[in-house]
Amino acid sequence: MSEKTRYTDEELQEFKQLILEKLEKAQRDYNLYRAYITNTEGNDTADTSPTFKVLEEGALTLGKEEAGRMAERQLKFINHLQAALVRIENKTYGVCRVTGKLIPKERLRAVPHATLAIEAKQQKGRL
Repeated sequence: MSEKTRYTDEELQEFKQLILEKLEKAQRDYNLYRAYITNTEGNDTADTSPTFKVLEEGALTLGKEEAGRMAERQLKFINHLQAALVRIENKTYGVCRVTGKLIPKERLRAVPHATLAIEAKQQKGRL
């Protein structure tokens, strides 16, 4: 019996649903970070009242910088998930880009945007 070279359409649909759910959550989180950074959700007087406490301003700046980094990571994650959806449409999803073998379902469920099998990723880390 020959080794399976790609996932079936039913399996791809299962992964697509998983990715769409993760994508929806990631986009919500990204929007929250952006709102915090741009202060579009602010409905209080914090942005209009004078602030004399430098430490509070510094903490706010640090908080916005951290939110910026988190938003950047979230955007990168969103891009990876969207690329995974393209691979599903092309029916190349779940194929390791180094070995050409199928990435185990367990790995794809944990990291749905993975493009490397564990072995290939470990070898890449050693280079």
